[in-house]
Amino acid sequence: MAKMYFQITLCSIVLLSLSSVHCINQDPTAVEDWFNGLGTMTEKVTKLHFYFHDIVSGNSPTAMNVAKPTSFTSLTGFGNMVMADDVLTSGPEPNSTIVGRAQGIYASASMEDLGFLMTMNLAFSDGDFNGSTLSLLGRNPVLHEYREMPIVGGSGVFRMARGIATAKTYSFNLLGDAIVEYNVIVSHY
Repeated sequence: MAKMYFQITLCSIVLLSLSSVHCINQDPTAVEDWFNGLGTMTEKVTKLHFYFHDIVSGNSPTAMNVAKPTSFTSLTGFGNMVMADDVLTSGPEPNSTIVGRAQGIYASASMEDLGFLMTMNLAFSDGDFNGSTLSLLGRNPVLHEYREMPIVGGSGVFRMARGIATAKTYSFNLLGDAIVEYNVIVSHY
């Protein structure tokens, strides 16, 4: 009996410490209450600026190839799929303040040019947006100077978000590592 009490107490401590990480209550009842109050809320616009560090080389890559075609090759890498858990920072330097992570998949979806299908959760871990996410889903023609991709949803502070993310490559090396500057504008409640 004492062992079970210890496990429940330890579990409670872990749950309490984890729940303090989020800045908005994500309990099902709290979410339902939030939806019930939607009619009285005003829509707001939030602008975000951060850098996406996509590291495919070295001993600790943050993005790795998880699928590739076995019987077909193209100059665009058509069919290659990469899973990413990339750091988002406040500045382009690798030691800048971490504001979150880009977690998801990008895949070469074009046979004619270098165009990726991006499906990413931008999971924020800093400041007012801690514990909130934005969902990005769209085409990323990576050789264009600016790329525009839709924000199709969000959670936490960004519930019911919709908007646009623009991306511009800040730096790229021959190993395939890239730092990409993102500007995001979202409308949410």
